[in-house]
Order: sequence, then C-alpha cells, then structure tokens
Amino acid sequence: MQFSNFGNHFSGNSGITTLMEDLSEGLSKEGMIMMGGGNPAAIPEVQAKLKQTLDDLYQSGEMLSALANYDGPQGNTAFLETLAEFFREQFGWNITSRNLALTHGSQSAFFVLFNSFAGQSDKNSRKILLPLVPEYIGYSDVGIEDHMFVSREARIQHLDEGYFKYQVDFEHLQVDETIGLICVSRPTNPSGNVLTDDECEHLDSIARRADVPLVVDNAYGTPFPNIIFSEVKPFWNDNTIVCMSLSKLGLPGARTGILIANEDLIRYFANMTAISSLAPSGLGASITRRLITDGALLPLCENVIKPFYQQRLQFAIDSLRSHISDKRLHIHKPEGALFLWLWFEDLPIASEELYRRLKDKGLVVVPGKYFFPGQRELSQHADSCIRVSVVQDEESVSRGMQLLAEELQELWSNA
Repeated sequence: MQFSNFGNHFSGNSGITTLMEDLSEGLSKEGMIMMGGGNPAAIPEVQAKLKQTLDDLYQSGEMLSALANYDGPQGNTAFLETLAEFFREQFGWNITSRNLALTHGSQSAFFVLFNSFAGQSDKNSRKILLPLVPEYIGYSDVGIEDHMFVSREARIQHLDEGYFKYQVDFEHLQVDETIGLICVSRPTNPSGNVLTDDECEHLDSIARRADVPLVVDNAYGTPFPNIIFSEVKPFWNDNTIVCMSLSKLGLPGARTGILIANEDLIRYFANMTAISSLAPSGLGASITRRLITDGALLPLCENVIKPFYQQRLQFAIDSLRSHISDKRLHIHKPEGALFLWLWFEDLPIASEELYRRLKDKGLVVVPGKYFFPGQRELSQHADSCIRVSVVQDEESVSRGMQLLAEELQELWSNA
C-alpha cells in the first residue's frame, strides 16, 4: 500500500496508541497491574445508577429511539436544551443550545479544533500553544501536519512533605502571529494540576489580545465528573472553547464529548461532524439528560465520584511512601483527575526504560516523555517522570506501588 502524507503521518507509532494498546493487553493478561491507561474506575454506586438509568430508558423506549435514529450533526436537540438550561442555572452563563455541540469524545474534538486553527493556510503557518507542559498525551499526534505544537515547560513550586506543583511561566510565555490557538487542561492530565482562577483569567486576556481562541479541556473538571479537589470557578466566555466528556463520569464506551463555544464555531463544528461522521451518538446524551432531569448528576459527582478518587489517590501515596522514603521521590500535589504524577530526581535511566522494566515485572505505567509535546529537546526533569493511574482495586494499587518502590531503590542504589 502507498499512503498519502496524511496516511503516513498516522501510520507511525504514538504515545496514545501505546497507551491504548497497553490498556487492551492488560485487560486480557492475567496478573498484569494496569496503572497506565485512563479508563475510569468501576465504582459500584456509579455503575448501579447507570444501570438503573439504562433500565428506565429501555422501559420508556428512549434507548431504542436513541439507537434507531440519527440525531442532527450538532447532537440530540433535547439534551442540548437541557444542558444549556443546566449551565445557565448552575453558573449564570449566557448560553443557549446554539452554544453546544456533541462530539465522538473529546479526542475527536481536538482533532477538528487543532487542525482548524493550526497548520498551513494561504497566508501563513500557525501552531498550537500549550502554555504548561506536561500535558495530555492525546494532543501530541492529532495534527495532520508535523511540528504543530509549541509549549512552555512549567515552573516548579516545591512544597512541604515531598510535594511539588506546576505553575504557568507567564514571564516567558510568548504569543505572536505564529500561534493559532492556546490549549490547557483543567485538571491537567497527567499531573492532576489545577490552574487557578487567576491563571485562567491571565490566559484568557493573552488569548484575546492575540485574537486566538483558548481551549479548556475539562474532561475531569467541574461540574461533571467534578474530579477536582480545590475550589475553583468554571471558566467560559465567547472566546473560550470548553471540551467536556462523559468518559470519566463512567461512560467511556459511549464516546460522547461536549463542546461549549460561540455560535459561529458550533455551526462550523456541526458542519465538520456532518461531513466526517454524519452525527454523534445519542445514547450518552440520553443517559446524561435523564441524570440531569432526575436531579441525580451533581450528587453522584460530588458525593460518590470525587471522594472515591480523592481517597484512592491518598491511598496510593501512602502505599508508595510506606515502601520508599527517598527524598529524590517527588509527588505532584494531587488537585484533581485520577493519576499520580511522580518525579524521580537523579533517575539514572530514561522514563521509557523504567516503563519497560516495570512492565516486565507486571506493572504498566506511562513514561513521562510522552507528555511534553512542543519541546525541542526533552529535559532531564521530563524524562524522570511517570504517570500512574489509581483506578485499580486497593490490593493492586498497593502491589504496584511496592514494585515501583523496589525498582527505584535498585536503580538509585546502583547508580
């Protein structure tokens, strides 16, 4: 087969492909401790509520309707109207259903958005600016052109008890005519960092001055699934594009994302959906609409999902520190999401080699090297980090932390 440039670009290896292949392999391989992928935990209370909701939709005939009919390319009209009312009531946003569109998950939204605002045009070539890396592994390879990202490595704030926190380095953040879009995630995957309200406002002012949109990836954020442990305000305006997802609500298989933007961009995005895939799925929309109208969505997030991950993250930290007390172990302050971001100072091997060694021992993590798109050279800090998921049961998490600690002690003692 002879591929086009487009085909060749997407036929190579990528970090997100490796992550998803590891996830599939681990699910079928007995004894493998899967602490790499982003699949949400099977929280019993959440699954029970989803089952009840599916049963109700089946009995009412709404499930069959969602499966047997196309929605419009913008998504299910009834859900969009319910969601717009929800955002108006919760946050006072000046928003209607014309500001909303459904997607085939956030990843497909990034593909459209990034390639719409960056790349070669008749006038110039523009790039995506990531003002703080490490950032989401899935951004790196969605561009149909090479070298579509520029990024600024975060400032590191050292905290007590071996914690640290990333901050946007505004002093060295430059936005010129080569930038077509600014993108951040909040909470940040992989680190669990949560941008402060001031950081969001500052990025918004920079984006407006440069006349480029600001994308806020809200896959783990408020109001749902609300896996966020600090008090922050939801952020949106007519120059901001908020991307949400049902995946971490417990519905990754529904492949449903939500786009919040100005009306012109929503019309454009709906047109892209019609051309590329006709229409988004309606099942995830039907489930979530029922959760909203029943008044169940926010209590489920606040009282079940958020405390589950907060407790599981603390359990993983306690477990790791029970096996290793070396001061070269640094943990990013867990402010949200479902991962630990670990930095091993003076690590004598690359993060990918550490990943391979741990995988041979039955533990799958994600090497830090994949989370720094737009960097010309990988820094020593970047290649001394890994991302660890904490969604497995406590016994598996504890065993995984023990395997990691043993490998670190061996590496540091032999260095």
